[in-house]
Amino acid sequence: MLQPDRPVPSRESQRRRRAAFLCFIGVLLVLVLSWTYLLWMDWGMRHMSEAADMLLMPRMVDWSATDLVLVFLMWAFMMAAMMLPSAFPSIRLYARVRGDPAGFVTGYLLAWFGFAALATLAQWRLLEAALVTPMMTSASTPLSAGFLIAAGLFQLTPLKDACLTRCRSPLGVLLAGYAHRSRALGEGFRNGMYCVGCCFALMGILFVVGVMNLACVFVIAAYVAIEKVVPRTALLSHGMGALLCLWGVFLIVAGWGK
Repeated sequence: MLQPDRPVPSRESQRRRRAAFLCFIGVLLVLVLSWTYLLWMDWGMRHMSEAADMLLMPRMVDWSATDLVLVFLMWAFMMAAMMLPSAFPSIRLYARVRGDPAGFVTGYLLAWFGFAALATLAQWRLLEAALVTPMMTSASTPLSAGFLIAAGLFQLTPLKDACLTRCRSPLGVLLAGYAHRSRALGEGFRNGMYCVGCCFALMGILFVVGVMNLACVFVIAAYVAIEKVVPRTALLSHGMGALLCLWGVFLIVAGWGK
């Protein structure tokens, strides 16, 4: 019995598959590089006497312009390590619909690199005000409680839900007709800004437990990924918000009178 001929993939379809595959390899390499750098930084901070003169290791006090750049690199690599895994479904969808995932990923990362610059400046000012220790942890109970309660309250807001909905997938932007007016870089940046909008407050937790606390970095990254795929997102986000608020209140009560 004759078998029906299978449709031959078009050149455009083959090009998109090849671009998606190469982009996947590129994203994987960025993730490996980012986590390797964070592990190296973590080792350096735990072995300060041995790492004092190591290349790309910022000083923990009296920052110079070079140290600001190095701390920015730390935040940039951290954001790439934390956020790219949760963005992969959007990247794959964009590759299927538009066929330019590399531009989309670049725009997405640019949004988070902008956040990394702001986080670097915030860390510098907090260090200058002695509210953060040279080991990048909060030196103030009110500051720690403030970060936690602010992050918790933001989890309960409609803005959080709106940004998360748009961060999950760029498909809505494509269907709304924006695709013909902007290129992949702009669409990736727009999607990245929505993700910054829904996750920026969670990054404040790092100032409480330690910016280079890799266990917390991994937990936040895993939570962000779960938050983007579970069907009942509001329940999860609100539950996390309540836990963060309770944590902040506990710190205030525990530090009362000290």
